Amino acid sequence: MGLGRTAGAAANSTLRTHLHTTMTKITYALNPVLKWRPGPKDGAEVLLLALALPIYYLVRGQVTQRVSEAVDRGVGIVHFEQSLGIFWEPDLQRAILDYHWFVDGLNYFYLFGHLPVIGALAVWLYFWHRPQYLLMRNAFLISGAIALVFYINFPTAPPRLLPDHLGFHLTDTVFDQYNTGRPYTFGGFVNEYAAFPSMHFGWNMLVGLAVWLATKNPFIRAFAVLMPFGMFTDIILTANHYLLDPIAAIPVVALGLAITLGGRWLVLRVLSPESKSAREHGWVSWVYWLVAIDEASVRQQQQRAPQPA
Repeated sequence: MGLGRTAGAAANSTLRTHLHTTMTKITYALNPVLKWRPGPKDGAEVLLLALALPIYYLVRGQVTQRVSEAVDRGVGIVHFEQSLGIFWEPDLQRAILDYHWFVDGLNYFYLFGHLPVIGALAVWLYFWHRPQYLLMRNAFLISGAIALVFYINFPTAPPRLLPDHLGFHLTDTVFDQYNTGRPYTFGGFVNEYAAFPSMHFGWNMLVGLAVWLATKNPFIRAFAVLMPFGMFTDIILTANHYLLDPIAAIPVVALGLAITLGGRWLVLRVLSPESKSAREHGWVSWVYWLVAIDEASVRQQQQRAPQPA
């Protein structure tokens, strides 16, 4: 009996230790949220995104009148792909249409694997990996502005909206499943002729890059790689984009990143944390925020840097 009580006590002690260790790890992981006290920059962040994203989608959604021009441009992309021998969209889609469970999964991923996933990852980056969040935020907004130039000046019909008489016979799988253009999306935000470039892929790729830079966890990094590749596959098989559309998004996102990094470099050259202006004027901190510089990280890096003799 004594041995049994001793073994039971030891087991309970081990369990309590394990639970205490687990709770300590959870509390430590949640520290950025538990210790968070909203400040002016948090409010500015919400205001910036609350204004920028609706404006982007409203402007994008209003350019819907030039249908014949958009169709002609879509046909031009088809002919260009045919000249390169890469117009594979009809064959790829026909290969999967009979697998209804797979098509349903593609439709769900098209609808929910873009902005909902980006939003969730943005929250994670904001609290736990602020430098990567700021990099993603500015590159996201700048690349979106660049894409708007294409959507406004060069409307392009996606494969699913090419007329049947042209003989391409591509199916709008999302419409077929939901009997509506784009469920859960306000009609004023939808531009059916914004195929080129594909920011569905471009923004997923950008967020994947930010997540990759934010962690060394192999599973999270695998997700960061698979998410944009999954979207690349999805937008082709659902006939929402041509093969060239996601490829065209790569230089758009790269330019957004280059402008973001260039702006950060320029501001740090002019207003380094050690400069008199940075030490004496509060507005410098707001300039840092605007150009995606995490002031705390910059100061930590400078403290770690070897000091001149």
